[in-house]
Amino acid sequence: MSDITRIESGARMSQVVIHNGIAYLAGQVGAEGASVTEQTEAVLASVDRLLAEAGTDKTKLLTAQIWVADITDFAEMNAVWDAWVAPGCAPARWTGEAKLATPRFKVEVIVTAAV
Repeated sequence: MSDITRIESGARMSQVVIHNGIAYLAGQVGAEGASVTEQTEAVLASVDRLLAEAGTDKTKLLTAQIWVADITDFAEMNAVWDAWVAPGCAPARWTGEAKLATPRFKVEVIVTAAV
């Protein structure tokens, strides 16, 4: 079995788990109550930071799962996403509407990336 590396690991969860050359990130959220744009920017900054800690970056994204609390915010979230995603490196992606951990969270992003 390959080694498993955990980054920012706690009793409940790790922010990143690396196994067999794949980095799995926990769901990232922004500041409660901030706008969709601000939360998405904060989430993607967290993704960048965690990918760097894992020894990879957004050019190696494999998948992205995005949850928005209100699907009418889809276009606002996408405007930030589209400016952030590396040209020619868009991951397989799905987006859905869901109740998030608190009503003040508007966006959550979960990604996997090759290391």
